[in-house]
Amino acid sequence: MNLKIILPFQIFAEKKGVSRIVSEALEGSFGLLPQRLDCVMALEPGILIYETEAEGEVYVAVDEGVLIKTGQQVLVSVRNAIVGTNLSQLREAVEREFLTLDKSEEKIRSVMAKLESELVSRLVEFHNG
Repeated sequence: MNLKIILPFQIFAEKKGVSRIVSEALEGSFGLLPQRLDCVMALEPGILIYETEAEGEVYVAVDEGVLIKTGQQVLVSVRNAIVGTNLSQLREAVEREFLTLDKSEEKIRSVMAKLESELVSRLVEFHNG
C-alpha cells in the first residue's frame, strides 16, 4: 500500500510498500491490509502503526482526523503527528506537544468568546443608541 499522512499545512510522511497499518478509530483499534476493501474511518488521537520491509514497524502519534483507503492508496489527514521508535518516548512527546496545544486552544477559544461577546454588546448599543 502507499501511505500518505498529511497535516493542515504540510505532508508529514509518504511511504510506499506498506504491508499493514493499525490505528485507533471511534469504534476501537482496526487494521488495514492491502486486500481490505475501501473504507473511510474517523480517527481518535492515538498511535498509528505502519510496517514496511525497509523500516519495520514505525509508530506515529496522531491527533484526531480521518483515514481514507481507496485501492492501494491510504490517506491519513490529522491535525498533528509525531513519529517515534520508542513508545514510551513517543508517549512523553505526545503529552508534551498535544496537551500544550489543547491548553493553547482553550486560551484562544476563551479570547474569541470574549471578543464575540464584546462585539455583540457593541452592536446592541449601536442599534439602540
